[in-house]
Amino acid sequence: MSFATLKRNSTNSFDKLNQEIEKMSSTEGGADERFWKPEMDKSGNGYAVIRFLPAPDGEDVPWAKVWSHAFQGPGGWYIENSLTTLNKKDPVGDLNRQLWNSGSEKDKEIARKQKRKLTYYTNIYVIKDPAHPENEGKVFLYKFGKKIFDKITEAMQPAFADEKPINPFDFWTGADFKLKLRKVDGYWNYDKSEFSNPGTLGDFDDDKLEKIYSKAHSLAQFSADDNFKTYEELAKRLNDVLNSKPAVRIDRETYEDEESVVENVATFAATSTPSFSSRSTSTEDEDDTLSYFARLAEED
Repeated sequence: MSFATLKRNSTNSFDKLNQEIEKMSSTEGGADERFWKPEMDKSGNGYAVIRFLPAPDGEDVPWAKVWSHAFQGPGGWYIENSLTTLNKKDPVGDLNRQLWNSGSEKDKEIARKQKRKLTYYTNIYVIKDPAHPENEGKVFLYKFGKKIFDKITEAMQPAFADEKPINPFDFWTGADFKLKLRKVDGYWNYDKSEFSNPGTLGDFDDDKLEKIYSKAHSLAQFSADDNFKTYEELAKRLNDVLNSKPAVRIDRETYEDEESVVENVATFAATSTPSFSSRSTSTEDEDDTLSYFARLAEED
C-alpha cells in the first residue's frame, strides 16, 4: 500500500493484525548487514530502543514467521527450515509424531530434543543502541523469538481492562520498544523489556516517516518456496544425521513399517549416546513444548 493509504488505514490495519494473532493462536536470517541484533555489555546486560515498523509496501502483515529444527545426531547437525511453515508435511514432524506416539519415554525425550522452533522476522527502526550508536536512525531486519512476540501480543491484546490496546507497528499510534536484555541462568532473558507510551515515531513529520517506510525490507522472502528444501531432500539429510538406513520417506503414506523407524532411532540413542543438544542458546525462542506434543499425539 502507499504511504497515504497506510496512514488512512491506520486503525483498520490494527484490526487485521489482531485477526492474524487469533489465527496464530488457534529461515534462518542471513548474517548480513540488513540484520540488527542486541548486544550485551561487560556486566551482562543489554539495552536498546527500537520501533517495530508497518508491513512493507505490497505485504499485509508486518512480520514473517518460520518454523525450523536445530539438533545434533551421530551424523552431525540438522539445521533446516521446516516445511510446516508452508503448512506442508515435514520429515522431522513425521518422525517426532511416531516417536511421541510410541509410548516410550525414551522416544518422547528424543522427540523433545528434535522439536521445532518458531522464529519471527520484522522491520525495525533503531532509536537508541548504546553498543553501536552508528545503527541509530537506520532501518534493519530483526529476528526474534516467542518471548518478544508475546510482548507484542500483550500490547495488542492486553489482559486487563485498564490497559489500552496499541498497535506496535503503527507509525502514529504505536510505541517505542525498550529492549532490556539480561543473562539469567546462562540464557538471554527479555522479561524486563517493555513498550513506552504511544506516540508518533520520533515526532517526525510524514515526509520523514515516508522515507523510513521506503527503506523497509520485504518479509515475503522468508516464507518463499525457494527458502525451503523439498521433503525428499530433508528426509535424506535427516537420515544422514541420524545414521538411519535406508534413506527413505518416513511418513505414514510411504513407510509401511513405522515401528522399525522408532526402534532404529531409539536404538542409536541408547547405544551411541548422541548429543541431541539444541543449537539455540536462549529460551527466548522456545516453542510451547506441551502444546506442540499434544498436537503430535492427536495426529494420526
